[in-house]
Amino acid sequence: MSRTATIRRHRWVQPSLMPGLGLSLGTTLVWLSLIVLIPLAALALRPWELGLSGVLAVLTEDRVVSAFRLSFGAAGIAALVDACLGLLLAWVLVRYQFPGRRVLDALVDLPFALPTAVAGIALTAIYAPNGPIGALLAPLGIKTAYAPLGVIIALIFTGLPFVVRAVQPVLEDLDREVEEAARTLGASDLQRVVMVVLPAILPALIGGVSLAFARAVGEYGSVIFIAGNIPGLTEIAPLLITIKLEQYDYAGAATLGLGMLVLSFVILLVVNLIQSLLVKRLTP
Repeated sequence: MSRTATIRRHRWVQPSLMPGLGLSLGTTLVWLSLIVLIPLAALALRPWELGLSGVLAVLTEDRVVSAFRLSFGAAGIAALVDACLGLLLAWVLVRYQFPGRRVLDALVDLPFALPTAVAGIALTAIYAPNGPIGALLAPLGIKTAYAPLGVIIALIFTGLPFVVRAVQPVLEDLDREVEEAARTLGASDLQRVVMVVLPAILPALIGGVSLAFARAVGEYGSVIFIAGNIPGLTEIAPLLITIKLEQYDYAGAATLGLGMLVLSFVILLVVNLIQSLLVKRLTP
């Protein structure tokens, strides 16, 4: 056997550095196509039954524009509030030892396990004008239930665990010696948090906020009870899609879904780009 044939044979039988790549990649692509790509393709094609003018007419209706503004605006506000509350809660869970800490840590995951409809009913009972919190706020002229503020409160409730669980492991793995070094160099507590801790956890914080925002945009069950579903005021986009489906306007519902998909994709793409830039900047 020639030397060339021996080399070729040796290369042919040489084990791969990544065994099973072809099978794993093929299986992943099949499942990705069945679960994600094909449904999204159907969603993208169905609205064009109305034609370009019909799609634009649906998306520019006053009721639709108001629903989109409420869904995305409330989701953005809720995500920013979750960023502050989630960071504070993660800090308390990681840096302090106190009675009931494990119970509080378990309660963080409660919105994950609680059915959204149950959460909506509970929030409505609490923040309604005759509820324990709503009754206290009503004399001050603050209306929570059946108002946009109630939508924001429901979205804060459902999105908070995403921020906490994204930031908490990063805080736990943060090297305390770096903070002590900053302390010995004369840095105050605020300077250590802003200049040492925050840059290290910022990518994880942005990731958690983006997850909270994505969940809030499509939230339905916990919102419809406390919102009151008043067209032009507290009607969210997912509810409007459901209404069109009940009216057998499938192309109109798909149009709204496509609009939400495009807007969500653009916003999350921008957030992911910012996150990747921060990671590259903070990585030595």
